[in-house]
Amino acid sequence: MGRLCMTEGLTEDQNAILKAVEQFVDERIIPVAQELEHADEYPTEIIEGLKELGVFGLMIPEEYDGLGESLLTYALCVEEIARGWMSVSGVINTHFIVAWMLMKHGTEEQKAKYLPRMATGEVRGAFSMSEPGLGSDVSAVRTKATRTDDGYEITGQKMWLTNGGSSTLVAVLTKTDEGAESVYKNMTTFLVEKTPGFGETAQGVTVPGKIDKMGYKGIDTTEMIFEGHRISADQVLGGEPGQGFYQMMDGVEVGRVNVAARAVGIAHRAFELGVAYAQQRETFGKPIAQHQAILFRLAEMATKVETSHAMMVRAARTKDEGHRNDVEAGMAKLLASEYCKEVVEASFRIHGGYGYSKEYEIERLYREAAFMLIGEGTSDIQKMIIGRRVLADYALKA
Repeated sequence: MGRLCMTEGLTEDQNAILKAVEQFVDERIIPVAQELEHADEYPTEIIEGLKELGVFGLMIPEEYDGLGESLLTYALCVEEIARGWMSVSGVINTHFIVAWMLMKHGTEEQKAKYLPRMATGEVRGAFSMSEPGLGSDVSAVRTKATRTDDGYEITGQKMWLTNGGSSTLVAVLTKTDEGAESVYKNMTTFLVEKTPGFGETAQGVTVPGKIDKMGYKGIDTTEMIFEGHRISADQVLGGEPGQGFYQMMDGVEVGRVNVAARAVGIAHRAFELGVAYAQQRETFGKPIAQHQAILFRLAEMATKVETSHAMMVRAARTKDEGHRNDVEAGMAKLLASEYCKEVVEASFRIHGGYGYSKEYEIERLYREAAFMLIGEGTSDIQKMIIGRRVLADYALKA
């Protein structure tokens, strides 16, 4: 094992979990990732293996049959899984965000109903904020939940749901009329149950099919259409309407730590591939790693991987300590995603013409790195969040 992405201060349990995940990645993900990704085939056997390892319940409290681990442990596991194949970490991420929102905001009845079955992977989570034409402006959500005599009726269209087809529980952000002056207090999160698959997956809920993407293959990214979906008030997350925006933003904060971890994993794998190829390929009578231009490139790649890992660890530990981590998560996501793109491109350049061949893993990583730039908010959105907070922190005193 190389010296990159090592984390100080871990417990014996954390190290044991990470060792098991690393072994699983090396033995059961990396050998099949290329074939499954190019075929756009769902990684059923991999997911079943991760269920057996307990990854789906990693952060769910022990009282709900989970492992009760920290966000840091989870993020380090995601980093390792993404090193094997980023798409697999996406299956875990959306599930985890829904579990997190339930843990932090759900009623006791909602926790007891869903968390034990989420810990085993029996219930699979997805969450939905985005809509066609919405972009990052969450306040412009148009999907609406209207009160009825026995609950609510949801109508609208959602977009970019990871696990949209395979999930059975979707946290859906809607607009509700709570009479508040702020648009952010007129938004509610609903826990929508559905069957896995495509077509009509519940009364008034249609999942048309998979969206064809340049990367992030193997898992289902979908739309979700609501046409008068009737749902009881018991399915309002937390039991009280009007809290949806704040609940979703809490979930997105931990989601950004996850995306940062994914970006580190991709970059780490790209470095591994680049440094190995540079020692095998020869030009002018010696391995290209011995040419200064390539040596400097490897040094920059390693530094960027290590820096991204450190930022991600700090963001996770900040949240674990009970603090808001919007700035830390935004910084980690911004830096890790941008560095991921740069490290992957550097490895691609080291591979030369072979990097353009689908036979080589770096071609897949090149496509996967692009998604890190937009997942859980673009780099520009992260800069807005970070800039506003630091400006408030360093405001001049009158």
